[in-house]
Amino acid sequence: MSREQDVLDSMRGIIDPDLGKDIVSLGFIKHLQITEAGAVSFSVELTTPACPVKEQFRTSCTEAVAALPWVTGVTVTMGAQARRKSAMETGPGLAQVKHVIAVASCKGGVGKSTVAVNLAYAIAGQGAKVGIFDADIYGPSLPTMVKVKFDGLYQNAQNLILPVERDGIKLMSFAFATAKQGEPAVMRGPMVTSVINQLLTGTNWGALDYLIIDMPPGTGDIQLTLSQIIPMTAAVMVTTPQEISFVDVVKGIKMFDMMKVPTVAVVENMSYFVCSGCDKQHRLFGAGAMRRLVDQFGIRHAIELPLDPEVATHCDNGTPLVMAMPDHPVSRGYRELADAVVREISTLLFKDAPRPMLRYDGKVLLFAPGNGTEYTLTPAILRRNCRCADCINEMTGEKTLRDESVPETIVPNEIGALGNYAATVAWSDGHSSIYPFDMITKIVSAKPA
Repeated sequence: MSREQDVLDSMRGIIDPDLGKDIVSLGFIKHLQITEAGAVSFSVELTTPACPVKEQFRTSCTEAVAALPWVTGVTVTMGAQARRKSAMETGPGLAQVKHVIAVASCKGGVGKSTVAVNLAYAIAGQGAKVGIFDADIYGPSLPTMVKVKFDGLYQNAQNLILPVERDGIKLMSFAFATAKQGEPAVMRGPMVTSVINQLLTGTNWGALDYLIIDMPPGTGDIQLTLSQIIPMTAAVMVTTPQEISFVDVVKGIKMFDMMKVPTVAVVENMSYFVCSGCDKQHRLFGAGAMRRLVDQFGIRHAIELPLDPEVATHCDNGTPLVMAMPDHPVSRGYRELADAVVREISTLLFKDAPRPMLRYDGKVLLFAPGNGTEYTLTPAILRRNCRCADCINEMTGEKTLRDESVPETIVPNEIGALGNYAATVAWSDGHSSIYPFDMITKIVSAKPA
């Protein structure tokens, strides 16, 4: 056996936790070189430069190769796979942007912009190239949350707008383009969408791993326009514990479902408060609805962030909390969110294992959970297990849909997928449902009559 094969075989036990395969089979090992003296060097090219476990990979690779009896030294270089051909067809401004992440809410005042900015800086802190686009024309907040020395926007030779930068992160906001920052945007909808298009596609973003879009609140023309301008990779929904916010976040998830954008994480902002006197979590706005969101949509990454005055202080000071106080508990929450988002995106794009699938053969539903088996399910049973706001009481979680109101003749008109975690069904009775694959697995395991 050759020395090259020895080295590769030594690392076949190192498994990518998200993709479920060893790093050799995945093709992560590149540029392998071995000297006559036994010094080994190679690079490990992961799916993203922001991989939260890349140092663990480095350590595991070094130890595995160093254990070979003839090896005298090991040098491991960590990197990321070359950018795939861009999906952006909107001109040179976005041509080198790898992934677009929408941070959204359907209700104002939930801390969406704060989450967007800190998420961007947390991902950048993991080694990725990141940009932030403030898409809220009427209430831009980026210049306040990230203060920069600014004397106006400039264009390059290709007439592309040069973004503002701070700490290596590229920034663009309508507030930068106004003659006086703080002036209100007095314009109608068509002009707003035109401005967004110009700023987003006409900015020279350069090579970015992630572009974070701080979406305006709501589910209207601006949100739909953004989804038409660029293909979004994933969405993060931001909410607060109040019931009205839960209702709105459900609308947001369904909006992104319509746009074929998977929601990879939900953030419950201001979830609780910890006072200095008792170190106890106080739920000022109620217990929240995170469990219901997980149950209803199967979203695996649901993160609670506390209400903390330091967050507002650093927003007003113009330095994101994750930069100013990286060890703060809320900063750790933002980094947890960043880890979840980049790992979920890598899984969506790179995992080639069979994914769960629901389909209809004209008579029964066929569900393949991805483990090589397939189950049958009658459409009526699945329809009766819908857990949307129309079928389940949002306040109590009790079922309001009457089973007898669903006819045995009901059929799915259309079946789709929502990321890796759920199936969407448009029913013949005009209803639309989202079913987490875990829920469907429980239904078929119960073997209903």
